[in-house]
Amino acid sequence: MTTRVGNLAEVRSSYEVLLSDVWGVVHNGVNAHPRACQALAAAREAGLLVVLITNSPRRWMSVVAQMRSLGVPDETYDRIVTSGDVTRHLIEEGPKRIFFIGAERELELFADLDVELVGEDEAEVVVCTSPFNDEVEGPDDYRDLLGRLRQRNLPFVCANPDMVVERGHRLVYCAGALAKAYADLGGRTLIAGKPHPPIYEAALAEMADAGRNVEKQSILAIGDGLLTDVRGAQDFGVDLLYVANGIHASHYTSATGDVDPDRMQAYLDEHGAKPKFWIPDLV
Repeated sequence: MTTRVGNLAEVRSSYEVLLSDVWGVVHNGVNAHPRACQALAAAREAGLLVVLITNSPRRWMSVVAQMRSLGVPDETYDRIVTSGDVTRHLIEEGPKRIFFIGAERELELFADLDVELVGEDEAEVVVCTSPFNDEVEGPDDYRDLLGRLRQRNLPFVCANPDMVVERGHRLVYCAGALAKAYADLGGRTLIAGKPHPPIYEAALAEMADAGRNVEKQSILAIGDGLLTDVRGAQDFGVDLLYVANGIHASHYTSATGDVDPDRMQAYLDEHGAKPKFWIPDLV
Protein backbone atom coordinates (compact mmCIF):
# COMPACT_ATOMS: atom_id res chain seq x y z
CA MET A 1 0.00 0.00 0.00
CA THR A 2 1.33 3.41 -0.95
CA THR A 3 1.69 5.81 2.00
CA ARG A 4 0.29 9.32 1.72
CA VAL A 5 2.53 12.16 2.91
CA GLY A 6 1.57 15.76 3.57
CA ASN A 7 4.80 17.29 2.32
CA LEU A 8 8.30 16.42 1.17
CA ALA A 9 9.80 17.46 4.50
CA GLU A 10 8.09 14.48 6.16
CA VAL A 11 10.26 11.96 4.33
CA ARG A 12 13.35 13.76 3.04
CA SER A 13 15.48 13.07 6.14
CA SER A 14 15.76 9.40 5.08
CA TYR A 15 17.51 10.34 1.82
CA GLU A 16 20.60 12.12 0.54
CA VAL A 17 19.55 12.69 -3.07
CA LEU A 18 16.26 13.66 -4.71
CA LEU A 19 15.80 12.63 -8.34
CA SER A 20 12.87 14.78 -9.44
CA ASP A 21 10.87 14.87 -12.62
CA VAL A 22 10.34 18.34 -14.11
CA TRP A 23 7.29 18.61 -16.37
CA GLY A 24 4.23 17.88 -14.24
CA VAL A 25 6.09 18.32 -10.95
CA VAL A 26 8.13 21.53 -11.14
CA HIS A 27 6.09 23.20 -13.91
CA ASN A 28 3.24 22.42 -16.32
CA GLY A 29 4.80 23.78 -19.48
CA VAL A 30 3.20 27.19 -18.96
CA ASN A 31 3.90 28.16 -15.34
CA ALA A 32 6.14 27.04 -12.50
CA HIS A 33 4.61 25.27 -9.51
CA PRO A 34 5.93 27.60 -6.78
CA ARG A 35 5.28 25.29 -3.82
CA ALA A 36 7.09 22.42 -5.52
CA CYS A 37 10.04 24.66 -6.26
CA GLN A 38 10.07 25.81 -2.64
CA ALA A 39 9.95 22.21 -1.38
CA LEU A 40 12.97 21.23 -3.47
CA ALA A 41 14.87 24.39 -2.51
CA ALA A 42 14.18 23.64 1.17
CA ALA A 43 15.51 20.11 0.70
CA ARG A 44 18.72 21.56 -0.73
CA GLU A 45 19.02 23.85 2.27
CA ALA A 46 18.63 20.78 4.48
CA GLY A 47 21.65 19.21 2.76
CA LEU A 48 20.11 17.05 0.05
CA LEU A 49 21.33 17.03 -3.54
CA VAL A 50 18.50 17.75 -5.99
CA VAL A 51 18.97 16.32 -9.49
CA LEU A 52 16.25 17.06 -12.02
CA ILE A 53 15.74 14.19 -14.46
CA THR A 54 13.59 15.08 -17.44
CA ASN A 55 12.47 13.49 -20.67
CA SER A 56 12.77 16.82 -22.43
CA PRO A 57 14.41 16.29 -25.83
CA ARG A 58 16.39 19.50 -25.28
CA ARG A 59 19.95 19.79 -24.01
CA TRP A 60 20.29 20.73 -20.35
CA MET A 61 21.25 24.36 -21.06
CA SER A 62 18.02 24.84 -23.01
CA VAL A 63 16.00 23.30 -20.18
CA VAL A 64 17.56 25.79 -17.76
CA ALA A 65 16.52 28.65 -20.05
CA GLN A 66 13.02 27.23 -20.42
CA MET A 67 12.56 26.81 -16.67
CA ARG A 68 13.74 30.36 -16.01
CA SER A 69 11.21 31.64 -18.54
CA LEU A 70 8.45 29.77 -16.67
CA GLY A 71 9.51 31.16 -13.29
CA VAL A 72 11.42 28.19 -11.85
CA PRO A 73 14.14 29.63 -9.56
CA ASP A 74 17.70 28.38 -10.04
CA GLU A 75 17.72 27.56 -6.33
CA THR A 76 15.25 24.74 -6.99
CA TYR A 77 17.93 22.25 -8.09
CA ASP A 78 21.63 21.39 -8.25
CA ARG A 79 21.96 19.39 -11.47
CA ILE A 80 19.89 18.51 -14.55
CA VAL A 81 19.91 15.36 -16.68
CA THR A 82 17.87 15.39 -19.88
CA SER A 83 16.71 12.79 -22.35
CA GLY A 84 18.07 15.11 -25.04
CA ASP A 85 21.59 14.87 -23.70
CA VAL A 86 21.62 11.08 -23.41
CA THR A 87 19.93 10.75 -26.81
CA ARG A 88 22.83 12.66 -28.37
CA HIS A 89 25.02 9.66 -27.54
CA LEU A 90 22.64 7.39 -29.49
CA ILE A 91 22.77 9.81 -32.42
CA GLU A 92 26.57 9.94 -32.36
CA GLU A 93 26.78 6.15 -32.47
CA GLY A 94 24.27 5.74 -35.30
CA PRO A 95 23.96 6.47 -39.04
CA LYS A 96 24.72 10.04 -40.07
CA ARG A 97 21.91 10.76 -42.54
CA ILE A 98 18.92 11.67 -40.39
CA PHE A 99 15.26 12.29 -41.12
CA PHE A 100 14.07 14.59 -38.34
CA ILE A 101 10.54 14.62 -36.92
CA GLY A 102 10.02 17.45 -34.47
CA ALA A 103 9.58 21.14 -33.88
CA GLU A 104 12.10 23.61 -35.28
CA ARG A 105 12.94 24.79 -31.75
CA GLU A 106 14.32 21.32 -31.02
CA LEU A 107 16.90 21.30 -33.81
CA GLU A 108 19.56 22.37 -31.28
CA LEU A 109 19.65 18.69 -30.27
CA PHE A 110 22.00 18.18 -33.24
CA ALA A 111 24.36 21.08 -32.47
CA ASP A 112 28.02 20.14 -33.01
CA LEU A 113 27.19 16.57 -34.04
CA ASP A 114 28.64 15.15 -37.25
CA VAL A 115 25.28 14.40 -38.88
CA GLU A 116 23.27 15.52 -41.89
CA LEU A 117 19.54 16.22 -41.84
CA VAL A 118 18.01 14.89 -45.03
CA GLY A 119 14.64 14.10 -46.55
CA GLU A 120 12.65 10.99 -45.84
CA ASP A 121 13.84 9.13 -48.94
CA GLU A 122 17.54 9.74 -48.27
CA ALA A 123 17.54 8.94 -44.58
CA GLU A 124 19.33 6.08 -42.85
CA VAL A 125 17.73 6.73 -39.46
CA VAL A 126 14.82 8.69 -37.95
CA VAL A 127 15.22 10.98 -34.94
CA CYS A 128 12.00 12.19 -33.31
CA THR A 129 11.75 14.86 -30.61
CA SER A 130 7.99 15.54 -30.89
CA PRO A 131 5.30 15.83 -33.53
CA PHE A 132 6.02 18.64 -35.98
CA ASN A 133 3.17 20.57 -34.36
CA ASP A 134 2.25 19.11 -30.98
CA GLU A 135 -0.51 21.67 -30.53
CA VAL A 136 -2.71 19.82 -33.00
CA GLU A 137 -1.02 16.56 -34.06
CA GLY A 138 -1.02 13.05 -32.63
CA PRO A 139 -0.01 9.53 -33.69
CA ASP A 140 -2.93 9.14 -36.11
CA ASP A 141 -1.56 12.01 -38.19
CA TYR A 142 1.66 10.03 -38.73
CA ARG A 143 0.20 6.67 -39.72
CA ASP A 144 1.18 6.94 -43.40
CA LEU A 145 4.63 8.42 -42.74
CA LEU A 146 5.49 5.82 -40.12
CA GLY A 147 4.30 3.08 -42.46
CA ARG A 148 6.68 4.27 -45.18
CA LEU A 149 9.57 4.50 -42.74
CA ARG A 150 8.81 1.01 -41.46
CA GLN A 151 8.81 -0.36 -45.02
CA ARG A 152 12.43 0.80 -45.27
CA ASN A 153 13.18 -0.68 -41.83
CA LEU A 154 14.74 2.55 -40.56
CA PRO A 155 15.70 2.64 -36.87
CA PHE A 156 13.66 5.20 -34.92
CA VAL A 157 15.48 7.20 -32.24
CA CYS A 158 13.03 8.70 -29.73
CA ALA A 159 14.41 11.73 -27.87
CA ASN A 160 11.41 12.09 -25.51
CA PRO A 161 9.85 8.82 -24.29
CA ASP A 162 6.84 10.58 -22.71
CA MET A 163 3.56 9.68 -24.37
CA VAL A 164 1.84 12.91 -23.33
CA VAL A 165 2.55 15.88 -21.07
CA GLU A 166 0.38 18.55 -19.53
CA ARG A 167 0.66 21.95 -21.17
CA GLY A 168 -1.31 24.19 -18.91
CA HIS A 169 -4.57 22.32 -18.37
CA ARG A 170 -4.49 20.06 -21.42
CA LEU A 171 -2.46 17.11 -22.67
CA VAL A 172 -0.28 17.19 -25.77
CA TYR A 173 1.39 14.26 -27.51
CA CYS A 174 5.14 13.66 -27.24
CA ALA A 175 7.66 11.65 -29.26
CA GLY A 176 6.99 8.57 -27.14
CA ALA A 177 3.53 8.27 -28.67
CA LEU A 178 5.03 8.19 -32.17
CA ALA A 179 7.71 5.71 -31.07
CA LYS A 180 5.01 3.40 -29.71
CA ALA A 181 3.08 3.64 -32.98
CA TYR A 182 6.28 2.76 -34.88
CA ALA A 183 7.01 -0.16 -32.56
CA ASP A 184 3.44 -1.40 -33.03
CA LEU A 185 4.25 -1.62 -36.75
CA GLY A 186 7.22 -3.82 -35.88
CA GLY A 187 9.78 -1.04 -36.19
CA ARG A 188 12.97 -0.84 -34.14
CA THR A 189 13.07 1.98 -31.59
CA LEU A 190 16.06 3.29 -29.64
CA ILE A 191 15.35 5.19 -26.43
CA ALA A 192 17.71 6.53 -23.75
CA GLY A 193 15.34 8.60 -21.57
CA LYS A 194 13.11 7.45 -18.70
CA PRO A 195 12.40 4.64 -17.95
CA HIS A 196 15.49 3.31 -19.74
CA PRO A 197 18.88 2.86 -18.01
CA PRO A 198 21.07 5.46 -19.82
CA ILE A 199 19.40 8.50 -18.25
CA TYR A 200 19.69 6.97 -14.77
CA GLU A 201 23.34 6.13 -15.37
CA ALA A 202 23.85 9.77 -16.37
CA ALA A 203 22.11 10.85 -13.15
CA LEU A 204 24.46 8.66 -11.12
CA ALA A 205 27.40 10.31 -12.88
CA GLU A 206 26.05 13.74 -11.94
CA MET A 207 25.69 12.63 -8.32
CA ALA A 208 29.28 11.37 -8.28
CA ASP A 209 30.50 14.59 -9.89
CA ALA A 210 28.75 16.47 -7.08
CA GLY A 211 30.55 14.33 -4.50
CA ARG A 212 27.56 12.10 -3.69
CA ASN A 213 28.52 8.46 -4.18
CA VAL A 214 25.39 7.18 -2.49
CA GLU A 215 23.66 3.83 -2.25
CA LYS A 216 20.34 3.54 -4.03
CA GLN A 217 18.43 3.36 -0.75
CA SER A 218 19.57 6.96 -0.17
CA ILE A 219 17.85 8.19 -3.36
CA LEU A 220 14.20 9.26 -3.57
CA ALA A 221 12.70 9.74 -7.03
CA ILE A 222 9.74 12.07 -7.53
CA GLY A 223 7.39 11.96 -10.51
CA ASP A 224 3.90 11.68 -11.95
CA GLY A 225 4.25 9.35 -14.96
CA LEU A 226 3.62 5.61 -14.54
CA LEU A 227 5.40 4.52 -17.71
CA THR A 228 8.39 6.79 -17.18
CA ASP A 229 8.91 8.02 -13.61
CA VAL A 230 7.39 5.11 -11.69
CA ARG A 231 8.61 2.32 -13.93
CA GLY A 232 12.02 3.97 -14.25
CA ALA A 233 12.44 4.32 -10.48
CA GLN A 234 11.30 0.73 -9.88
CA ASP A 235 13.67 -0.67 -12.51
CA PHE A 236 16.51 1.50 -11.17
CA GLY A 237 15.82 0.26 -7.65
CA VAL A 238 14.98 3.48 -5.79
CA ASP A 239 12.00 4.67 -3.74
CA LEU A 240 9.47 6.95 -5.42
CA LEU A 241 7.17 9.73 -4.26
CA TYR A 242 4.23 9.71 -6.68
CA VAL A 243 2.67 13.08 -7.52
CA ALA A 244 -0.98 12.14 -7.98
CA ASN A 245 -2.30 15.34 -9.56
CA GLY A 246 -0.25 14.76 -12.72
CA ILE A 247 -0.97 13.24 -16.10
CA HIS A 248 -3.01 10.33 -14.70
CA ALA A 249 -5.22 12.37 -12.36
CA SER A 250 -8.37 11.99 -14.46
CA HIS A 251 -8.43 8.26 -13.67
CA TYR A 252 -9.03 8.70 -9.94
CA THR A 253 -10.08 12.24 -9.07
CA SER A 254 -13.58 13.30 -8.10
CA ALA A 255 -15.73 15.93 -9.81
CA THR A 256 -14.22 18.48 -7.42
CA GLY A 257 -10.70 17.51 -8.43
CA ASP A 258 -9.81 15.68 -5.23
CA VAL A 259 -7.81 12.45 -5.36
CA ASP A 260 -9.79 9.37 -4.33
CA PRO A 261 -7.11 7.30 -2.56
CA ASP A 262 -8.85 3.95 -3.12
CA ARG A 263 -9.35 4.58 -6.84
CA MET A 264 -5.77 5.80 -7.13
CA GLN A 265 -4.43 2.69 -5.40
CA ALA A 266 -6.50 0.48 -7.67
CA TYR A 267 -5.14 2.33 -10.70
CA LEU A 268 -1.56 1.92 -9.48
CA ASP A 269 -2.12 -1.78 -8.78
CA GLU A 270 -3.63 -2.29 -12.22
CA HIS A 271 -0.44 -0.97 -13.78
CA GLY A 272 2.00 -2.74 -11.47
CA ALA A 273 3.08 0.60 -10.01
CA LYS A 274 4.44 0.48 -6.46
CA PRO A 275 5.55 3.95 -5.33
CA LYS A 276 6.53 4.07 -1.66
CA PHE A 277 4.77 7.40 -1.05
CA TRP A 278 2.18 9.57 -2.73
CA ILE A 279 1.22 13.23 -2.48
CA PRO A 280 -1.45 15.19 -4.39
CA ASP A 281 1.05 17.90 -5.44
CA LEU A 282 4.66 18.33 -4.42
CA VAL A 283 4.89 20.71 -1.48
